[in-house]
Amino acid sequence: MISLITAASENNAIGKDHQLLWDLPDDMKFFNETTKGMIVVMGRITYEDMGKPLPGRINIVITRNEDWQREDVFVAKDIEEALKLAVDFDGKEIFIIGGGEIYKQTMPLADRIYITRVHAELEGDTYFPEMDASVWELKNEENHAADEEHAFAFSFQTWEKKQES
Repeated sequence: MISLITAASENNAIGKDHQLLWDLPDDMKFFNETTKGMIVVMGRITYEDMGKPLPGRINIVITRNEDWQREDVFVAKDIEEALKLAVDFDGKEIFIIGGGEIYKQTMPLADRIYITRVHAELEGDTYFPEMDASVWELKNEENHAADEEHAFAFSFQTWEKKQES
């Protein structure tokens, strides 16, 4: 199973200047609990923005730079190679964790999307691709109000690809 996982504003902004647009501790907790022990696939810029591999996960980084190497990560030249590598690890769920271009390339391949929908319109320079309502169906939604630790209200949503009839 291929799953995308992200947090995005109402207008699909996910970042600006290589930074998240919000600090939502419950979203980070959800991300960590959901991906722990799994395979995560990301683009090189996303990896470099994080600065290190995510612990407790198999980290696969996609880059066209053939000389790029880092300790504790596997490198793939494209999405196809990354997914083949992930399948070789026998992961029950492969998580695509960004960035924007990687999401765009993998959305047609995905079976599920976990999105923390941040209830605000924010300006970004990186966006999550538009989800086609004819392809995706909302299966679960859990709403959270803004509070002293969360500047924005948000919802954890799980979307699944509709079955072809």
